[in-house]
Amino acid sequence: MAEHYLDDSITQPFWDNSVTPRLTIAPGDTVVIECAEPVGQLSPDSSDDDLANIDFSLVHALTGSIAIDGAKVGDTLEVEILDMQHKGWGWTGHIPGFGLLQDDFDFAYIHHWQLAGEHCHFGLGDIVLPFEPFPGCVGVAPAEPGRLNTVPPRQNGGNVDIRDLVVGSVFWLPVLADGALFATGDCHAAQGQGEVCGTGIESPMTMTMRFNLRRELAVRELQLRRPSPMTKTDSAGWHITTAHGPDLMQNAKNAVRYMIEWLVKNRSLTESQAYCLCSVAGDLKISEIVDAPNWIVSFHMPLSIFGGS
Repeated sequence: MAEHYLDDSITQPFWDNSVTPRLTIAPGDTVVIECAEPVGQLSPDSSDDDLANIDFSLVHALTGSIAIDGAKVGDTLEVEILDMQHKGWGWTGHIPGFGLLQDDFDFAYIHHWQLAGEHCHFGLGDIVLPFEPFPGCVGVAPAEPGRLNTVPPRQNGGNVDIRDLVVGSVFWLPVLADGALFATGDCHAAQGQGEVCGTGIESPMTMTMRFNLRRELAVRELQLRRPSPMTKTDSAGWHITTAHGPDLMQNAKNAVRYMIEWLVKNRSLTESQAYCLCSVAGDLKISEIVDAPNWIVSFHMPLSIFGGS
């Protein structure tokens, strides 16, 4: 079992089963993977205009592909996340035409975070989040030919943005093309369930993963197992907003709108700052989906992120 290193000098902003792998490893090997800033175009000095003008054809700036020797269609790829280390900075933002509340926020806004040790500093007031990193994109090459963009998740995994893919987790993906051709990136220093503004704390990172093949398993799509606790923010209670109605999407939007209103009024944030904080810290949940004709969606904001709360 060997350890390999893969830098981010070449990024892969697509899925393609004909790509030439940058690295071929044996089952059981580990790889230290350098992951670029997720869209591959921003820095700690980037402005709102820089975010507004990103080239979506370069999103996401994934590192790969990694071929696993002997992987065949029908196998299952098993990946363990062993370590993730930040590089001191990250950003959150909203972009016109993207995000849950894109009708409310039709302009670009970028918020920069300072990452230090195990903390993510918002830079306003006393708001600090724990560093709870995960890769937003984990995927294998798709079965279908041609180049696919990385924005929507698919059967091959991809841009799943599941915050539970933390260090200590293991996940499984179906092998859809020989060699598996795994790629990853879009690392987040923290994110709420739902990633409502379209971004978490988007950060370049160094990640270590171990790869294996599990031919006795059969998964149709991504499955994962994560360690406890679910989040380090669960220590000082929660403020929760709710919304009802027959449309889950509309309920989700309204629950987030109510939380933004609460943050603006009670935490002296602008609406854009509150929207971004909702995306990186709050959890959107379906609380009730059986009492027709109305369902309940709730949005949970941890109070532990506010110093002195």
